[in-house]
Amino acid sequence: MEERLVLSSSFGAAAAAYAEHRPDYAQAAVRWALEPAPGPRVLDLGAGTGKLTATLVALGADVVAVEPDPAMLAELRRALPTVRALPGSAEAIPLPDASVDAVLAGNALHWFDMAVAGQEIARVLAPGGILAGLWNVLDNRVDWVAGLERVSGSAAIGPRDTLSSWRAATADLCSPGGGLVARFGSPEQAEFSHRQRRTADSLVATLATRAGMLVMPEPARAATLGRIRAFLAGGPETAQGEFTLPMLTGVLRVRR
Repeated sequence: MEERLVLSSSFGAAAAAYAEHRPDYAQAAVRWALEPAPGPRVLDLGAGTGKLTATLVALGADVVAVEPDPAMLAELRRALPTVRALPGSAEAIPLPDASVDAVLAGNALHWFDMAVAGQEIARVLAPGGILAGLWNVLDNRVDWVAGLERVSGSAAIGPRDTLSSWRAATADLCSPGGGLVARFGSPEQAEFSHRQRRTADSLVATLATRAGMLVMPEPARAATLGRIRAFLAGGPETAQGEFTLPMLTGVLRVRR
């Protein structure tokens, strides 16, 4: 619990870099997450700088965003000034009972204390409402991406960050054993093709915003980023100019 709190609270110091370098979410993934929802009211919980919020807005959802970190919330409000964005957390959601039809969390569900947050999410969801976690994962079926995973280490690319392991790493988050109350149905998982245009420098900057990297002692952080830079500089796919980072958006969905 203590380690999770340290990691989850690390992003504020890098809020501007997070907003600049983190990818958005595949629209097809967000559509699938919302498909069974009984209405258009969506809570983006742990909304960060608004990466998922922006996709929800583009799809026409009626969105409210909740984020605990003041620096991340400020970036969200700057980028999306028309969105209702509130301070709050998964464990203390500042919304009335049964006020939303879906609760979505982009790269955030694993930070929640589900023993408490599960009750809160169930409280704000209308009957038949949807809870879904979304993660942008690297497609490590691609050889150079698998190589990047090997040199980066788990602080930069962890088990929730790759196609080969995200399902196992997140499967218990939406189950009674993972802390979710029994009023939810069986979890479903799916992946949707996604990509991000990067350069070697911007990919290094992206990986530098991962929680494990943000809390790493500076000498170790510099050494890790140096290894990643050297790997990208030596690869024909990544050494020159822009390239496409092969990704997918994974979705874990349950219904209340």
